[in-house]
Parts: sequence; structure tokens; C-alpha cells
Amino acid sequence: MKRTRCTWCGDDPLYVAYHDEEWGVPVHDDRTHFEFLVLDGAQAGLSWLTILRKRENYRKAFSGFDPAKVARFDRRKVERLLDDPGIVRNRRKVESAITNARAFLTVQKEFGSFDRYIWTFVSARTKQNRWRTLRQIPTETKESRAMSKDLVGRGFRFVGPTICYAYMQAAGMVNDHTTDCFRYEPLARAGQRPRGRRHARDEGGEQ
Repeated sequence: MKRTRCTWCGDDPLYVAYHDEEWGVPVHDDRTHFEFLVLDGAQAGLSWLTILRKRENYRKAFSGFDPAKVARFDRRKVERLLDDPGIVRNRRKVESAITNARAFLTVQKEFGSFDRYIWTFVSARTKQNRWRTLRQIPTETKESRAMSKDLVGRGFRFVGPTICYAYMQAAGMVNDHTTDCFRYEPLARAGQRPRGRRHARDEGGEQ
């Protein structure tokens, strides 16, 4: 029996696997949170599929998305990254990943974990939407605008409201699978239970 999926994922096997296994699954692991921040920032102006195809290269280039290691990257490391064809070779994006790693560590120190901080923007519970079509899904919300403003105030870069909403979708802070998608109901039920320790990873957009 053919499964009904959100129309944005198309039929590319990599995109389908990401949709089926990661997108919208609540994330509570700090390293995964940092990975999404790096990748969503890198995606600005590009397709998410482009970033998915480079994901393993990013994992190697950015020390397994360990924010403590990335925070120590220096100018020489930046130049080496800009010579790496496996990632998006944009200086501002590369440098923002390092800046964000340092800001990330500061948030961890203040709140105990980045996870504890970031989930406050949805009151520590997945927001269950009921979109019937892709056209109904917003590109930003009051929550993503609040998140963006706070992150920028803490020194983060490439965290505009659209990027933040893409991050919220990916990290399961909102359930934006359309209601006809086979993933909608399982994630809706999971969001009604006490918070677990699931690891996870859509689309993004602006600076």
C-alpha cells in the first residue's frame, strides 16, 4: 500500500528517508540541536536537498557537530573549510557556524542545556498544527520571531524568523506534517506524552 506523504519531499530517496525518519521528531539532544542550526544556516538561499546531500561532509568538516570543538576553530581552519567542496563554501555561513558554537556554549552554561532553553519558545511541548495542504503552512510565526530575536540578542547569526521556523519544524517543536501524511498521527500522539529523549531533523530559508 502506497503511503501518503507531505508533498514537499517528492520521491528522492534521501529526501523521503529524511521525511519519514527525522522531520518533526522532537529533538532533545544538544549536539543534534547544534547540527540543525548549522545546516539550516547553511541552507539559506539553497534547497534543503542540497544540504542533505552534503550532510555527511558537514559532519566531518565540523567535528561531528560538537559545539565545543567548533567554537575553537580559528582563521586557518576557516580557510581550510572554504577550500572544502563537500560543504557550502560561503565565508559568512562558515564563520557564523563558529560564532554560533560559541553562543551555543554560553546558552548551555546559563540554562544547563541548549535543549532546555530552546523548548521554552513552545512552552516545552510540541505545537500540534492541522494543516491540510502545503500552502497553509506558514514560513514564520510569532514563536519563530521571538526565537529569532532572542537568538540574535545572544550573538547568533543566520537565525532569521524563517530559518528559526524551519528549525522548529525539523526539531519537532511543531508538527507540520499535513494531516493526510502517514507521519502526522504518530507524531501527534507522541506529542501528547511526556517529553522523551528522542534524537532527530525541513526546510529553511532566510538569513
